[in-house]
Amino acid sequence: MSPEHVNPPEHAVSSPEQSASPAQSILPEPGAPVVSRRARRLTTASGAVLATLVVVTGIATRETGNARLRDWTEDQAIPTVAVAQPSTEASMATLDLPGRLEAYSQAPLYARVSGYLKGWYADIGASVKAGDLLAEIEAPDLDQQLLQAQADLAGAQANVVLADALLKRRQTLVASNIVSHEEVDQRVADLATKQGTVKADQANVDRLQVLAGYKRIVAPFDGIVTARSTDVGALINAGGTAAAPLFVVSDVHKLRVYVNVPQNYVPQVKLGTKARMTVPEYPGRAFVATVEASAQAVDVASGTTRMQLAVDNAKGELMPGAFANVHLDLPGNGGSLQIPASALMFDQGGLRVATVGSGGRVELKTVTVGRDLGKMVEISAGLATGDRVIDSPPDGIAAGDQVRVAGDDVGLGRSTASAATRRQGRS
Repeated sequence: MSPEHVNPPEHAVSSPEQSASPAQSILPEPGAPVVSRRARRLTTASGAVLATLVVVTGIATRETGNARLRDWTEDQAIPTVAVAQPSTEASMATLDLPGRLEAYSQAPLYARVSGYLKGWYADIGASVKAGDLLAEIEAPDLDQQLLQAQADLAGAQANVVLADALLKRRQTLVASNIVSHEEVDQRVADLATKQGTVKADQANVDRLQVLAGYKRIVAPFDGIVTARSTDVGALINAGGTAAAPLFVVSDVHKLRVYVNVPQNYVPQVKLGTKARMTVPEYPGRAFVATVEASAQAVDVASGTTRMQLAVDNAKGELMPGAFANVHLDLPGNGGSLQIPASALMFDQGGLRVATVGSGGRVELKTVTVGRDLGKMVEISAGLATGDRVIDSPPDGIAAGDQVRVAGDDVGLGRSTASAATRRQGRS
């Protein structure tokens, strides 16, 4: 077989499509979209810009949040305080003082003669009238002394009668020169001496009779027997004031109340001032007392003035010696300012108050307290009417500190503005 009649291999035969040129093979198929290189570049650039904007926006948002957090933290570091305006109202002040009730008149009775108690006729709690017999003392020694004095008086009186008779007889004889004038003068002097002896003996009898009257112990005034410290047969010593009295009689129809008023309140407690008095045995009930007297002197030890009040006790409900609470209503001082007691500060600088000045800065002012009214105090010096006083100032507060006033919108606006200023400064 000749070479020209040999069939070519199958892979050597190609279709018309396979025999096409390379340029023709990269052409898009009919109907497919055509994307240019410029469009692809624009798409890539837009994606990069968008990603950059997202990153920048996230960073800016985070910085803004951090700045707001810092501003909030700094604002919270500024303490918020409550302020109070000094009050100029002349309110009534109440002064509560402890007092002691005493009988309006009280008499401890002692013996004036020595002896033994014969009997007593009034016990404690008994109502007595002036002159009522309380007890009798048996004094035999005194009785004998009185009898002796009366005998001496009788003898002296007899001597006076005899001297007078002798004198008259001598005076009748002096005219006849039987008796000299010198003897008559002696008789006159003797009569005068004996008359003096009679007077002395009479005074001694009177003294002993008075002492004998003290054997009867009687009530000096109308009242109640509040103490008895003797009994029948007890030995009685005259003038024994060191021992307990035999009886104590008290007039309790009206009682005295003694209180010690502090020196700075004395000018407000005038004579005639009414007071309310309470006692533990009558809870919820008040008695009216009136200021009657003042000692007009200050006790060095306590710094107080003793004052006396009187309270009616016609019904006998109150008892002498009892404890009482006295409530005095004092007139207010119109020239003083009143602030809460919790606004006071006491430190090395003395007694001061903190006020809010311009710009929300703290100012410390030294003050003088006029009166302590409990929850409020009167300030007599150191404050002005327009001062804004910080109530319950925080510990460690100092002059110049920045504070925020609670409920003060102006202060809040000022804080917001200062926060904006700080942010501008940081940016």
